[in-house]
Amino acid sequence: MRTLVVVPTYNEASTLPRVAERLLGAAEASDHEITLLVVDDNSPDGTGDIADAIAAHDERVHVLHRPAKGGLGAAYRAGFAWGLRREFDVFCEMDADLSHDPADVPRLLAALAGADLVIGSRYVPGGGVVDWPWHRLALSKGGNRYVRAMTGMPVEDATAGFRAFRRHVLEELELDTVRSDGYSFQLEMALRTWRLGFRIMEVPITFVERSEGVSKISRAIVVEALWRVFQWGIQGPRRAQPVHARSVAALQR
Repeated sequence: MRTLVVVPTYNEASTLPRVAERLLGAAEASDHEITLLVVDDNSPDGTGDIADAIAAHDERVHVLHRPAKGGLGAAYRAGFAWGLRREFDVFCEMDADLSHDPADVPRLLAALAGADLVIGSRYVPGGGVVDWPWHRLALSKGGNRYVRAMTGMPVEDATAGFRAFRRHVLEELELDTVRSDGYSFQLEMALRTWRLGFRIMEVPITFVERSEGVSKISRAIVVEALWRVFQWGIQGPRRAQPVHARSVAALQR
């Protein structure tokens, strides 16, 4: 399967070269055809120029330049649209700060044999978080419990940003109507996927707090996520549709 790994960037000059090197190394050690797309929001630290230099030396790397910082959700939507036009089969999300280990990408892809969306999860057995203060871990776990309680979606780590979608899921999600950003984008994508009757699988990963750069998470992003989850929960439905005809689950019957 032709796989596109979409990595949004804003001021990630210090980590992007290592992300690209590790991802492409993992690709060479696996049997997957992996392409990296860097979606840069006009980073003032020169991240876009670094991405261009990497792409100039490796045909597996491409760069999509956006005029200004427009948010995580908008960056992913742009990256997905780029890949859909080029007939990729699988679309991965991955952070640019090495919080996600690029070496885990083949594990997510392998799990797609039995799923339509695979989430690299911190909160299933075998998963974990390194170097987070207790209050941030409590906020994250509490937020995920809130999502399950409000929506009924049986996912332990719905806010996770390390994922792999099969192409047909993105085609069915009506990406143009997804307007959420930050945590809300990840939540809305997972919730829509589940409600449409697609199969979601979580595989354990270890999330490592970034050692360089500045986190993009803000209080406004957290508040937006809480409010949107409340709205989605009230609007419903709190259950998934029957198995989607294009789901892996339907094909395996």
